[in-house]
Amino acid sequence: MTALSYPYAELPAARSTLRVALGIDWVRMPLPFALDHINLWLLEDGCDAAGALLWTVVDTGVALDPLKDDWRALLAGHRLTRQIVTHCHPDHLGLAGWLERETGAPLWITLGEYTTAQLLCAEVGNYTIAAMLALFRRHGLDEASLAALAKRGNGYKQVVPQIPSTYRRLVDGERIAIGGNEWRIIVGHGHAPEHAALYCERLGVLISGDMMLPRISTNVSVLASLPDDDPLGQFLDSIVEFEALPADTLVLPSHGRPFCGLHQRIVELQQHHRARCDDLLRACAVPLSAAALIPVLFARPIADAHQTMFAMGEAMAHLNYLEHRGEITRGLEDGIIKFRKTN
Repeated sequence: MTALSYPYAELPAARSTLRVALGIDWVRMPLPFALDHINLWLLEDGCDAAGALLWTVVDTGVALDPLKDDWRALLAGHRLTRQIVTHCHPDHLGLAGWLERETGAPLWITLGEYTTAQLLCAEVGNYTIAAMLALFRRHGLDEASLAALAKRGNGYKQVVPQIPSTYRRLVDGERIAIGGNEWRIIVGHGHAPEHAALYCERLGVLISGDMMLPRISTNVSVLASLPDDDPLGQFLDSIVEFEALPADTLVLPSHGRPFCGLHQRIVELQQHHRARCDDLLRACAVPLSAAALIPVLFARPIADAHQTMFAMGEAMAHLNYLEHRGEITRGLEDGIIKFRKTN
Protein backbone atom coordinates (compact mmCIF):
# COMPACT_ATOMS: atom_id res chain seq x y z
CA MET A 1 0.00 0.00 0.00
CA THR A 2 1.37 3.42 -1.00
CA ALA A 3 2.58 5.57 1.91
CA LEU A 4 1.41 9.15 2.18
CA SER A 5 3.39 11.68 0.20
CA TYR A 6 3.06 15.43 -0.20
CA PRO A 7 3.86 16.63 -3.72
CA TYR A 8 3.91 20.35 -2.87
CA ALA A 9 6.59 21.51 -0.44
CA GLU A 10 5.54 25.16 -0.48
CA LEU A 11 2.32 26.79 0.68
CA PRO A 12 0.37 29.42 -1.26
CA ALA A 13 1.36 32.94 -0.24
CA ALA A 14 -1.28 35.17 1.33
CA ARG A 15 -3.82 36.41 -1.24
CA SER A 16 -2.16 34.25 -3.88
CA THR A 17 -2.77 30.93 -5.58
CA LEU A 18 -0.62 27.86 -6.19
CA ARG A 19 -1.29 25.57 -9.15
CA VAL A 20 -1.73 21.94 -8.01
CA ALA A 21 -3.23 20.31 -11.12
CA LEU A 22 -4.37 21.31 -14.58
CA GLY A 23 -6.87 24.15 -14.08
CA ILE A 24 -6.85 23.88 -10.26
CA ASP A 25 -5.39 26.54 -7.97
CA TRP A 26 -4.90 26.28 -4.21
CA VAL A 27 -5.77 29.15 -1.86
CA ARG A 28 -4.92 29.00 1.84
CA MET A 29 -6.96 31.32 4.07
CA PRO A 30 -6.47 31.91 7.81
CA LEU A 31 -8.95 30.83 10.49
CA PRO A 32 -9.37 32.25 14.02
CA PHE A 33 -9.38 28.78 15.60
CA ALA A 34 -6.87 26.21 16.83
CA LEU A 35 -7.11 24.82 13.29
CA ASP A 36 -5.65 27.97 11.77
CA HIS A 37 -6.33 27.65 8.04
CA ILE A 38 -8.68 26.35 5.39
CA ASN A 39 -7.82 25.34 1.84
CA LEU A 40 -10.03 26.66 -0.93
CA TRP A 41 -9.88 25.38 -4.51
CA LEU A 42 -10.34 27.53 -7.61
CA LEU A 43 -11.35 25.56 -10.72
CA GLU A 44 -10.88 27.22 -14.10
CA ASP A 45 -14.25 27.51 -15.84
CA GLY A 46 -13.47 29.20 -19.15
CA CYS A 47 -13.39 32.93 -19.97
CA ASP A 48 -16.07 35.56 -20.35
CA ALA A 49 -16.60 37.81 -23.39
CA ALA A 50 -14.15 40.36 -22.00
CA GLY A 51 -11.44 37.73 -21.58
CA ALA A 52 -11.61 37.52 -17.80
CA LEU A 53 -10.84 34.07 -16.38
CA LEU A 54 -13.88 32.38 -14.84
CA TRP A 55 -13.56 30.38 -11.64
CA THR A 56 -15.71 27.93 -9.74
CA VAL A 57 -14.65 28.01 -6.10
CA VAL A 58 -14.93 25.11 -3.66
CA ASP A 59 -15.64 26.52 -0.16
CA THR A 60 -15.40 30.14 0.98
CA GLY A 61 -13.76 30.78 4.39
CA VAL A 62 -15.35 32.36 7.47
CA ALA A 63 -17.12 35.73 7.38
CA LEU A 64 -14.36 38.00 8.67
CA ASP A 65 -13.44 41.35 7.13
CA PRO A 66 -9.75 40.50 6.50
CA LEU A 67 -10.84 37.45 4.49
CA LYS A 68 -13.15 39.63 2.42
CA ASP A 69 -10.09 41.71 1.55
CA ASP A 70 -8.28 38.49 0.60
CA TRP A 71 -11.13 37.63 -1.75
CA ARG A 72 -11.12 41.08 -3.33
CA ALA A 73 -7.41 40.69 -4.09
CA LEU A 74 -7.88 37.19 -5.53
CA LEU A 75 -10.76 38.23 -7.76
CA ALA A 76 -8.90 41.06 -9.48
CA GLY A 77 -9.25 40.23 -13.19
CA HIS A 78 -11.31 37.13 -12.46
CA ARG A 79 -14.99 36.28 -12.03
CA LEU A 80 -16.76 33.56 -10.06
CA THR A 81 -19.34 31.44 -11.89
CA ARG A 82 -20.50 29.52 -8.79
CA GLN A 83 -19.63 28.54 -5.24
CA ILE A 84 -19.61 24.83 -4.48
CA VAL A 85 -19.68 24.39 -0.69
CA THR A 86 -18.78 20.96 0.64
CA HIS A 87 -20.72 21.36 3.90
CA CYS A 88 -22.29 23.80 6.32
CA HIS A 89 -19.49 24.43 8.80
CA PRO A 90 -18.49 28.10 9.13
CA ASP A 91 -15.04 27.87 7.53
CA HIS A 92 -16.68 26.40 4.42
CA LEU A 93 -19.97 28.32 4.14
CA GLY A 94 -19.26 31.50 6.09
CA LEU A 95 -18.62 33.89 3.19
CA ALA A 96 -21.11 32.39 0.73
CA GLY A 97 -23.73 35.08 1.30
CA TRP A 98 -21.20 37.88 0.94
CA LEU A 99 -19.63 36.34 -2.18
CA GLU A 100 -23.03 35.96 -3.82
CA ARG A 101 -23.81 39.59 -3.10
CA GLU A 102 -20.40 40.78 -4.33
CA THR A 103 -20.04 38.61 -7.43
CA GLY A 104 -23.44 37.13 -8.25
CA ALA A 105 -22.01 33.59 -8.00
CA PRO A 106 -24.78 31.23 -6.80
CA LEU A 107 -24.41 28.68 -4.05
CA TRP A 108 -24.27 24.96 -4.90
CA ILE A 109 -24.68 22.70 -1.86
CA THR A 110 -26.52 19.56 -0.74
CA LEU A 111 -29.99 19.80 0.77
CA GLY A 112 -28.84 18.40 4.11
CA GLU A 113 -26.09 20.97 4.49
CA TYR A 114 -28.20 23.95 3.40
CA THR A 115 -31.04 22.98 5.74
CA THR A 116 -28.72 22.39 8.68
CA ALA A 117 -27.07 25.77 8.17
CA GLN A 118 -30.47 27.48 8.31
CA LEU A 119 -31.44 25.56 11.45
CA LEU A 120 -28.19 26.47 13.20
CA CYS A 121 -28.45 30.16 12.33
CA ALA A 122 -32.08 30.41 13.40
CA GLU A 123 -31.65 28.05 16.38
CA VAL A 124 -34.70 26.00 15.46
CA GLY A 125 -35.80 23.01 17.53
CA ASN A 126 -32.82 21.43 19.28
CA TYR A 127 -30.33 23.29 17.08
CA THR A 128 -29.88 25.71 19.98
CA ILE A 129 -27.21 26.56 22.53
CA ALA A 130 -29.65 25.67 25.33
CA ALA A 131 -30.24 22.19 23.89
CA MET A 132 -26.51 21.60 23.47
CA LEU A 133 -25.85 22.65 27.07
CA ALA A 134 -28.63 20.38 28.35
CA LEU A 135 -27.15 17.43 26.43
CA PHE A 136 -23.63 18.14 27.73
CA ARG A 137 -24.95 18.45 31.29
CA ARG A 138 -26.61 15.01 31.02
CA HIS A 139 -23.25 13.67 29.86
CA GLY A 140 -21.43 15.04 32.89
CA LEU A 141 -19.87 18.33 31.79
CA ASP A 142 -19.10 20.59 34.75
CA GLU A 143 -20.96 23.83 35.38
CA ALA A 144 -17.94 26.09 34.77
CA SER A 145 -17.45 24.65 31.29
CA LEU A 146 -21.17 24.91 30.59
CA ALA A 147 -21.12 28.56 31.64
CA ALA A 148 -18.21 29.27 29.29
CA LEU A 149 -20.14 27.69 26.41
CA ALA A 150 -23.27 29.67 27.28
CA LYS A 151 -21.26 32.92 27.33
CA ARG A 152 -19.89 32.12 23.87
CA GLY A 153 -23.44 32.12 22.49
CA ASN A 154 -24.32 31.20 18.93
CA GLY A 155 -20.79 31.07 17.56
CA TYR A 156 -22.11 29.71 14.28
CA LYS A 157 -24.14 32.76 13.39
CA GLN A 158 -21.25 35.05 14.29
CA VAL A 159 -19.17 33.70 11.38
CA VAL A 160 -22.05 32.66 9.08
CA PRO A 161 -24.08 35.88 9.27
CA GLN A 162 -25.80 35.46 5.92
CA ILE A 163 -26.81 32.40 3.89
CA PRO A 164 -27.96 32.79 0.28
CA SER A 165 -31.75 32.61 0.09
CA THR A 166 -31.62 30.24 -2.89
CA TYR A 167 -29.23 27.48 -3.89
CA ARG A 168 -28.59 24.77 -6.47
CA ARG A 169 -28.93 21.35 -4.86
CA LEU A 170 -26.06 18.85 -5.19
CA VAL A 171 -26.91 15.13 -5.07
CA ASP A 172 -24.78 12.05 -4.66
CA GLY A 173 -23.46 10.66 -7.94
CA GLU A 174 -24.31 13.67 -10.10
CA ARG A 175 -21.69 14.84 -12.58
CA ILE A 176 -20.87 18.51 -13.06
CA ALA A 177 -18.98 20.01 -16.00
CA ILE A 178 -16.41 22.61 -14.92
CA GLY A 179 -13.98 24.01 -17.46
CA GLY A 180 -14.13 20.97 -19.72
CA ASN A 181 -13.69 18.48 -16.87
CA GLU A 182 -16.37 16.28 -15.32
CA TRP A 183 -16.58 16.18 -11.53
CA ARG A 184 -18.60 13.52 -9.67
CA ILE A 185 -20.25 14.36 -6.35
CA ILE A 186 -19.51 11.85 -3.58
CA VAL A 187 -21.72 12.42 -0.54
CA GLY A 188 -20.42 11.33 2.85
CA HIS A 189 -21.82 11.44 6.37
CA GLY A 190 -20.70 11.66 9.98
CA HIS A 191 -18.66 14.84 9.98
CA ALA A 192 -21.63 16.72 8.56
CA PRO A 193 -25.12 15.61 7.49
CA GLU A 194 -24.58 15.42 3.72
CA HIS A 195 -20.98 16.39 2.93
CA ALA A 196 -20.11 16.70 -0.78
CA ALA A 197 -16.65 15.71 -2.03
CA LEU A 198 -15.76 16.09 -5.73
CA TYR A 199 -13.83 13.60 -7.87
CA CYS A 200 -12.46 14.15 -11.38
CA GLU A 201 -11.39 10.91 -13.05
CA ARG A 202 -9.64 12.68 -15.94
CA LEU A 203 -7.39 14.67 -13.60
CA GLY A 204 -7.10 11.95 -10.94
CA VAL A 205 -8.10 14.49 -8.26
CA LEU A 206 -10.36 14.21 -5.21
CA ILE A 207 -11.43 17.44 -3.49
CA SER A 208 -12.15 15.75 -0.19
CA GLY A 209 -13.38 18.60 1.99
CA ASP A 210 -13.20 17.47 5.61
CA MET A 211 -13.93 13.80 4.89
CA MET A 212 -10.29 12.92 4.24
CA LEU A 213 -7.55 14.92 5.97
CA PRO A 214 -3.87 13.94 5.88
CA ARG A 215 -2.68 14.38 9.48
CA ILE A 216 -5.73 14.72 11.73
CA SER A 217 -9.06 12.96 11.89
CA THR A 218 -11.96 15.27 11.18
CA ASN A 219 -14.26 16.00 14.08
CA VAL A 220 -17.21 13.61 14.36
CA SER A 221 -19.78 14.81 16.89
CA VAL A 222 -23.16 13.93 18.34
CA LEU A 223 -25.65 16.81 18.14
CA ALA A 224 -28.46 17.67 20.56
CA SER A 225 -30.96 17.18 17.73
CA LEU A 226 -29.75 13.57 17.25
CA PRO A 227 -28.54 12.48 20.71
CA ASP A 228 -28.59 8.74 19.96
CA ASP A 229 -27.13 8.97 16.45
CA ASP A 230 -24.03 7.07 15.26
CA PRO A 231 -22.01 9.67 13.32
CA LEU A 232 -18.73 7.80 13.77
CA GLY A 233 -20.21 4.68 12.18
CA GLN A 234 -21.52 6.83 9.33
CA PHE A 235 -18.11 8.45 8.85
CA LEU A 236 -16.27 5.13 8.76
CA ASP A 237 -18.79 3.71 6.28
CA SER A 238 -18.42 6.81 4.11
CA ILE A 239 -14.63 6.78 3.81
CA VAL A 240 -14.74 3.15 2.66
CA GLU A 241 -16.41 4.50 -0.50
CA PHE A 242 -13.14 6.24 -1.37
CA GLU A 243 -11.42 2.84 -1.67
CA ALA A 244 -12.93 2.56 -5.17
CA LEU A 245 -10.78 5.50 -6.34
CA PRO A 246 -7.30 4.85 -7.77
CA ALA A 247 -4.42 4.52 -5.32
CA ASP A 248 -2.53 7.40 -6.96
CA THR A 249 -5.39 9.90 -6.59
CA LEU A 250 -4.25 13.39 -5.64
CA VAL A 251 -6.29 14.37 -2.58
CA LEU A 252 -7.02 18.05 -2.01
CA PRO A 253 -8.16 18.35 1.63
CA SER A 254 -9.70 21.32 3.41
CA HIS A 255 -6.92 21.36 6.01
CA GLY A 256 -3.29 20.34 5.66
CA ARG A 257 -1.35 19.76 2.44
CA PRO A 258 -2.46 18.04 -0.75
CA PHE A 259 -1.37 14.42 -0.58
CA CYS A 260 -1.18 11.06 -2.32
CA GLY A 261 -1.73 7.75 -0.55
CA LEU A 262 -5.53 7.75 -0.24
CA HIS A 263 -5.88 4.03 0.52
CA GLN A 264 -3.23 4.17 3.24
CA ARG A 265 -4.95 7.15 4.82
CA ILE A 266 -8.26 5.28 4.94
CA VAL A 267 -6.55 2.46 6.85
CA GLU A 268 -4.88 4.94 9.22
CA LEU A 269 -8.21 6.57 10.04
CA GLN A 270 -9.88 3.20 10.63
CA GLN A 271 -7.05 2.18 12.95
CA HIS A 272 -7.09 5.53 14.75
CA HIS A 273 -10.77 5.34 15.64
CA ARG A 274 -10.56 1.67 16.61
CA ALA A 275 -7.66 2.49 18.94
CA ARG A 276 -9.66 5.32 20.54
CA CYS A 277 -12.59 2.96 21.01
CA ASP A 278 -10.34 0.37 22.64
CA ASP A 279 -9.03 3.04 25.02
CA LEU A 280 -12.61 3.88 25.99
CA LEU A 281 -13.47 0.23 26.55
CA ARG A 282 -10.56 -0.18 28.96
CA ALA A 283 -11.59 2.96 30.84
CA CYS A 284 -15.22 1.86 30.99
CA ALA A 285 -14.45 -1.08 33.27
CA VAL A 286 -16.29 1.24 35.68
CA PRO A 287 -19.21 3.52 34.73
CA LEU A 288 -17.98 6.87 33.35
CA SER A 289 -19.58 9.84 31.65
CA ALA A 290 -18.58 11.30 28.30
CA ALA A 291 -17.09 14.33 30.07
CA ALA A 292 -15.00 12.11 32.35
CA LEU A 293 -13.71 10.25 29.29
CA ILE A 294 -12.42 13.32 27.44
CA PRO A 295 -8.87 12.86 28.84
CA VAL A 296 -8.91 9.30 27.53
CA LEU A 297 -9.57 10.52 23.99
CA PHE A 298 -7.43 13.66 24.06
CA ALA A 299 -3.91 13.69 25.50
CA ARG A 300 -3.66 17.46 25.07
CA PRO A 301 -5.39 19.95 27.40
CA ILE A 302 -8.76 21.27 26.21
CA ALA A 303 -7.96 24.97 26.17
CA ASP A 304 -11.22 26.80 25.56
CA ALA A 305 -14.99 26.56 25.13
CA HIS A 306 -14.69 26.01 21.37
CA GLN A 307 -12.49 22.95 21.90
CA THR A 308 -14.69 21.73 24.77
CA MET A 309 -17.68 21.67 22.41
CA PHE A 310 -15.80 19.53 19.89
CA ALA A 311 -14.33 17.26 22.57
CA MET A 312 -17.74 16.53 24.09
CA GLY A 313 -19.26 15.84 20.69
CA GLU A 314 -16.39 13.53 19.78
CA ALA A 315 -16.54 11.62 23.07
CA MET A 316 -20.28 11.04 22.70
CA ALA A 317 -19.81 9.93 19.09
CA HIS A 318 -17.31 7.23 20.07
CA LEU A 319 -19.48 6.09 22.96
CA ASN A 320 -22.59 5.93 20.77
CA TYR A 321 -20.59 3.94 18.22
CA LEU A 322 -19.63 1.38 20.86
CA GLU A 323 -23.17 1.27 22.24
CA HIS A 324 -24.67 0.70 18.78
CA ARG A 325 -22.37 -2.31 18.44
CA GLY A 326 -23.17 -3.74 21.87
CA GLU A 327 -19.69 -3.17 23.29
CA ILE A 328 -20.88 -0.84 26.08
CA THR A 329 -24.16 -0.08 27.81
CA ARG A 330 -25.42 3.16 29.31
CA GLY A 331 -27.01 3.81 32.65
CA LEU A 332 -28.13 6.79 34.73
CA GLU A 333 -26.45 7.79 37.98
CA ASP A 334 -27.72 10.90 39.78
CA GLY A 335 -29.08 12.23 36.50
CA ILE A 336 -25.77 11.72 34.63
CA ILE A 337 -25.45 9.29 31.71
CA LYS A 338 -22.60 6.86 32.28
CA PHE A 339 -21.21 4.07 30.12
CA ARG A 340 -19.80 0.70 31.10
CA LYS A 341 -18.17 -2.06 29.12
CA THR A 342 -20.52 -4.96 28.34
CA ASN A 343 -19.60 -8.08 30.26
